[in-house]
Amino acid sequence: MISAALADALDRWLVHSGAIEGKAGATLVAYRHDVSTFLTFMTLHHGGPQGFAAIAQIEVADMRAWMAQMRGTGLSSRSLARALSAVKGFYTWLAAREGFEPTAVLAARAPKFQRNLPRPLEVDDARRLMDRVEVQSNEPWVAARDLAVITLLYGSGLRISEALSLTGEDYPLPEVLRMTGKGGKQRMVPVLPIAAAAVKDYVRRTPYTPVAGAPLFRGVRGGALSPRIIQKMIEQVRLQLGLPASATPHALRHSFATHLLAAGGDLRSIQELLGHASLSTTQAYTAVDAAHLMQIYDRAHPRARSE
Repeated sequence: MISAALADALDRWLVHSGAIEGKAGATLVAYRHDVSTFLTFMTLHHGGPQGFAAIAQIEVADMRAWMAQMRGTGLSSRSLARALSAVKGFYTWLAAREGFEPTAVLAARAPKFQRNLPRPLEVDDARRLMDRVEVQSNEPWVAARDLAVITLLYGSGLRISEALSLTGEDYPLPEVLRMTGKGGKQRMVPVLPIAAAAVKDYVRRTPYTPVAGAPLFRGVRGGALSPRIIQKMIEQVRLQLGLPASATPHALRHSFATHLLAAGGDLRSIQELLGHASLSTTQAYTAVDAAHLMQIYDRAHPRARSE
């Protein structure tokens, strides 16, 4: 439904976003869908294929019509905000190359939405959860495997996908892991002795020898361990311990950040450990009450120390 010229431009922008900006594959798939949907709407809205000259003439009213149509399909505010972000990114790139002014597109305001971040566990609940994981399975090596994964999530702030991406080449775990997170962003993550010991215990018990290029964490049949197995195990433990529904594998990553900050950790350092591009993301990720944040401020601020 869109012109060949615009389809080619979209392809080139996606290549640029992946190669230059390091956007992940799943992000690029979402970008293609969102921008293609937008361009298709504009084609129908204006009654015919849109070339560069026509697409450069999009007005505020056109943007409002597109957003209204998207909301009419039941699209959530979060998804519409993501789609608008993709469209703005494409237009910024295209305008720089075709020499037109994308003001009407860039001026469109994304709908507000509430970020639903998992609530971190209390320190005691995190300890209870890990103790329970250790005895959850009747198969000793599986119990050791699950504990090793959970220890990496809580002890190093890894995403579950990052923990399960480790291969035999990563064993024995070094003191510092180089992890590649979202958007290809790399970061250095210290490995606590307790995490290294948990992984060592798993390897000692597992029937599968670590092999270069093969997953370090294996399923019972020897294949790569599925994230769903860990998620389901946590669900079972959560119900057994009476923990809230927010107690998920990803909540352990939030717990890592929150507990580290509560213990006096530096927010900027925690940002680096989590691999966040923005400090504001790290601030939203943590859940330390305002009074405690002021205590940290009082301890850390130069003027506070001098008084």
